Amino acid sequence: MQLVGRRRQLIDLRTMESNRSQQTTARAAQKSIRHVLRILEKEIDQLETEIARFLQSDDDWRAKIELLSTVPGVAKVTSATLVAELPELGRLNRQAIAALVGLAPFNDDSGRHRGTRRIAGGRSAVRHVLYMAALSARRCNPIIHAFAERLAAQGKKPKVIIAACMRKLLVILNTMLKNNTSWKNLAVQ
Repeated sequence: MQLVGRRRQLIDLRTMESNRSQQTTARAAQKSIRHVLRILEKEIDQLETEIARFLQSDDDWRAKIELLSTVPGVAKVTSATLVAELPELGRLNRQAIAALVGLAPFNDDSGRHRGTRRIAGGRSAVRHVLYMAALSARRCNPIIHAFAERLAAQGKKPKVIIAACMRKLLVILNTMLKNNTSWKNLAVQ
């Protein structure tokens, strides 16, 4: 959905302007930046209203978003982005969906050299929202929290832990859509 992509672009612009504001000392430049930030906030609000209106008009999208939003740590924006930017969600197996998003660990081996595994490629917009959702889920989602604690106890690095939590969250969401199962029913199993 192009509206979700446009919202992401405006948020990126807002972040850039906000960063400029912190580095600018000239009064006229500060005034200009504040003006642009107000315009961007207004545009973002309008786009979010349009996105909400569109999502309410499409039964399939609305059902998917409501299902995904039942997961602790996953809000409406994350759900909408996943449904819009990752239409394959719920149709692929866990390895394929992780690779598509860029959360599958790839080796860095050559000859006798055994490098560390890294994530790469994929859909960066989806990874960005999954990152924020995983940070939230790590605090409020019992499955992701326990998973992260187990990895930390094994001595994994913080970046490895959050990437693993992102992948775990993606696999859970994929399974939920594939089986049309809510979080409540999934957490009981």
